[in-house]
This record gives sequence, C-alpha cells and structure tokens, in this order.
Amino acid sequence: MQYTRLGRTGLQVSRLCLGAMTFGWSADEQTSFDILNAALAHGINFIDTADIYSFWIDGNHGGESETVLGKWLRGQTRRDLVIATKCRIHNHKVEGINRQGLSRHHIIHSVEDSLRRLQTDYIDLYQAHAFDENTPIDETLYAFDHLVKSGKVLYVGASNYPAWRLMESLWAADKNGTARYDSLQPHYSLFHRDEYERDLADVCGKYSIGVIPYSPLAAGFATGKYQRGNAASADTTRAGSGLIQRLIDDPKAWDALDVAQRIADGHRRPVAHVALAWMLHKPTITSPIIGARTVRQLDDLVGAVDLKLSETEIGQLDAATDGLGIGERHRA
Repeated sequence: MQYTRLGRTGLQVSRLCLGAMTFGWSADEQTSFDILNAALAHGINFIDTADIYSFWIDGNHGGESETVLGKWLRGQTRRDLVIATKCRIHNHKVEGINRQGLSRHHIIHSVEDSLRRLQTDYIDLYQAHAFDENTPIDETLYAFDHLVKSGKVLYVGASNYPAWRLMESLWAADKNGTARYDSLQPHYSLFHRDEYERDLADVCGKYSIGVIPYSPLAAGFATGKYQRGNAASADTTRAGSGLIQRLIDDPKAWDALDVAQRIADGHRRPVAHVALAWMLHKPTITSPIIGARTVRQLDDLVGAVDLKLSETEIGQLDAATDGLGIGERHRA
C-alpha cells in the first residue's frame, strides 16, 4: 500500500480508503469484520462511514455501519487507524425537527451519537455530509472548531459542496480563525468528471484540500460487471439506481468502457484497476473510497495502487469520457 498526506495536514492516509456503507446492509456483521481485517492486512488505514448508513433499508434505522465498525474497533490499535464519519443528512426514520442540518445543535448531538456507536473517544475526520443552506457557515465552523478544541474531532472535512460554498467556508474559517475543511468528498469517477473537474479541482489544488472521492467506480459500472445489452443481469446492490441507469442508457459510456477495457487487457489487469489508477494519477486526488460486499471484491481492487498508466493511456481515457455526467448530481 502507498500512503500520502491528507491535504495540507500531516495526517498520513492510505491511497485507497475503505468505504463502510455496506456494513450492516449488503455485508452482515461477520462479513464486515472479514472485510475490515482484509483491508488492514492490505495496509489500508483509512475507513469512511456516516451516521445515516443505512437507514434506507427495511429494518434498519441508521447508524448500522458505525455500530459494526465500532464493534470491530474494540479489537484494534485505535491510533493506527484513521476513522472518518459524517453528519448532516436527515434520517426520515428519526423524528425531531432539529435532527438534521449543520446547526451547532445538531452537530454537537450527532458527534456524541457517532462516538457512542463507534466506541471511541475521538473521530479522526468529521465531515459535513452536504452543505446546509439554512445554517450560517460561521455557526457550522464554530461548532466544528469547538469539537476540534475539545479533542473529540481531529480534522474536519466536507462532502457534496459546490465550489462557491467550499470557497465561502474557507473564507469564513480564515476570517474567524476557526478550523477549516481540510478534505472534500466529491462524487467523482472516470465516468462522472464534470461535477468535480469544472471548479472544485482548482479550489482543492489551490488551497491544499485533500480529496477523497466517493463512487470512484461509478456504482460498479467501471468494474465491467455490466454487459452492453444485458446490463440488468449484473449482481449489484445498485442496479436500477439513477446513477447507474444513466450510464447504462448512454452509448458513449459503453464506448468509454471499451477503451478502458482495452487498456486493462494490455496490462493484464481488471478494468477497475484502470479506473482507479486513472484517478490516482490526478494531482489533487488523495484517496478514492472503495466499497466491498465481500473480501474477494476488496482483494480484487487493492492492486490498483501499483498500476502505472502512460500519458498516452491517460489521454485516451480523458478523451473517451470527456463530457460524461455533465449536470448530474448524486449524494452518497
């Protein structure tokens, strides 16, 4: 495994981050433990979850991922791991008008809930899951700053922020002398580029913000599990979602996947390695977030950090995917 700094900070994180959204959902508790143990064996020290994972499943109420992760953490050396979680999104299964958003009230209560479920006394990276148009950014950052100063949170980050709101937050933090967002979690992949590349990439590069993209394999499209003309047969938890359906219905996406597959065949690698290696080649990218429902899925992905693509291959992939995903938005 390779490691790099998270943005301007001194925190060293693995070049791949394990996404824990599947835990307590499509991966049961024991399978989740097996995936976590395998990730640790591969050298992955960076794990990302959220307080709402996975309330949308029948029988779940939210917090299942953090709970499973917390049980596993009890048997680990905590200081060797970088645990990231998020707050902000409304859990429709929990009543209470103030149980959402980025108010000081919600942030302070949410971090206590996450600490309890994670069975830890601090969170390495605490992230705003999305911007909150109803709360002043100063209030949000003062709340995060309080958590940093109390030692309950070490670093703070943002997810699903457009460039102007990210710039507003940086300006507010500088003006008020509070903690600032040191990471961004955007929706970004070889097959969904415009949302990040249009403005966010420049902001993150200019201000040394670590970038940990979610859905770097385009909800499985970039793994080659789908077949042109027979996409409905793929084994996936996201088949039928709006994200994947747009790609399935776009002939240009299939042509781009063919280009990626030819490059993969030339390296004798899975096509997913090409999609991840392309992203890791981008100078602003810190650590793409990969998910897994089985240990085998994880094992099949970690080798991507060692794949070196040529400038010609990078150019071919850029040309094949230019314009894909323009105007689309998806929230993890």
